[in-house]
Amino acid sequence: MTTTHREFESLLPPDDSHPYRTGAWRPQSREFDATEMVVKGTIPSDLQGVYLRNTENPLMPSLERYHPFDGDGMLHMMSFRDGRAEYRNRFIRTEGLAAEIEHGGPLWAGLAELPKIAIREDGWGARTRMKDASSTDVVVHNGIALTSFYQCGDLYRLDPLTLDDLGRESWSGKFPTAGVSAHTKVDERTGDLMFFNYQTSAPFMHYGVVNAERQLAHYVEVPLPGARLPHDMAITNNYSILNDCPLFWDQELMQRGVYATRYHKEMPMRLGVIPRHGSASDMKWFECKSTFVLHWINAFEDGDEIVLDGYFESNPSPNVATDTDMNAKMFRFLDLHSMESRPYRWRLNMKTGKVIEGHLSDTITEFGMINNANIGNPYQYVYSAVPTKGWFTFEGIIKHDVVRATEEQFVFGEGIFCSETVMAPRVGATSEDDGYLITFTTDINRDISECVVFSAQDVASGPICSIQLPERISSGTHSYWADASVLPQWRN
Repeated sequence: MTTTHREFESLLPPDDSHPYRTGAWRPQSREFDATEMVVKGTIPSDLQGVYLRNTENPLMPSLERYHPFDGDGMLHMMSFRDGRAEYRNRFIRTEGLAAEIEHGGPLWAGLAELPKIAIREDGWGARTRMKDASSTDVVVHNGIALTSFYQCGDLYRLDPLTLDDLGRESWSGKFPTAGVSAHTKVDERTGDLMFFNYQTSAPFMHYGVVNAERQLAHYVEVPLPGARLPHDMAITNNYSILNDCPLFWDQELMQRGVYATRYHKEMPMRLGVIPRHGSASDMKWFECKSTFVLHWINAFEDGDEIVLDGYFESNPSPNVATDTDMNAKMFRFLDLHSMESRPYRWRLNMKTGKVIEGHLSDTITEFGMINNANIGNPYQYVYSAVPTKGWFTFEGIIKHDVVRATEEQFVFGEGIFCSETVMAPRVGATSEDDGYLITFTTDINRDISECVVFSAQDVASGPICSIQLPERISSGTHSYWADASVLPQWRN
């Protein structure tokens, strides 16, 4: 049975032609609860847990110029239990969304707009005067889903099974005033959650640890020479890795209220390794080849070395013609093919300070996911998205074996786009890839969306089952797999 939980009023133009509010990015305005859906194939009975995916899904037009990362957060959930599946989707009830609904229009400047045009002088984001849409990332910590904003903001709490709104995270009143960036990291072995934030004034970055009881156990400044734009971090069993990439806001323009990025290719990328509960004086910095890393894959300790894998961009700031339109200028940072994003490995020697680095593959990929049990530990497989040329959508899944240097992939076909793909271990799994891959698809040919399940050990053969959603959903960003074993409320 499928029921409409709530329908919101969309203030977007009915004849909207924006390239990231149409096609694969067409937003929704309805929330659903679905317990019986059309299933092709058989849902595995040893698949037990919850797949969550965050989505930029605007209800409001922009003040002047829309960027897809400005959209309101919407969380999609598919739970799997004993061979059955249930689906729900909910707007994330952020303070910004509530204020704009009450106002009847946009109040804050988006990523591609000047902060000074914001109607309200308050707001969120490292840049300030932005709306915290909480639309970027999602993890599950202490049995609760936490959504986050890519440029620092609040963390919003939802029940991962019902998607009930549980309000903002407070960490017993110690939540940082600078907010928290997207890409918090959960160590399922200890229950710790690691995070960072950044801002335009000193101190430019902080790093923190929240323990398994949701208490802020550690929070320190990270020394940086100026305002930066880090997007992700990585962890090992004993360390956290932060970064100082040479692509950041132009300092002179920033003083005039203009937030435009500039790539300083003459500067190295710096990686900072800090003990999990260490201080700034404990950090070791490593200089590496110049690049910008949007997302890391994993990190682990190997003797005296920290091994760090991520996506190296050979061209972090693609050139466009001077007479090109504003959309092309803005969206060049969304084209992973133009930025030449490829899997890469850095080996950081903690004793000698030496760095050994190089590509893991020549294939253009990004948005990699691994088996959560291997986060911070040696691993073999990463499941990445195959990006569409010239566009911020994903057309397939690629499984990369970082030990044997082999790849296999599945491409959905023209007009069908997938999401960041989670790895869900099978109940009783005996190997790292003994389980399933799960993703949402948006099929603009048939005007439908599905949740599709693959065998992680045979990606190239395609889905073993698909579940049709109540309506076509928008493309989105990040996702998370929460195994039933980490959800205390699962059997209730």
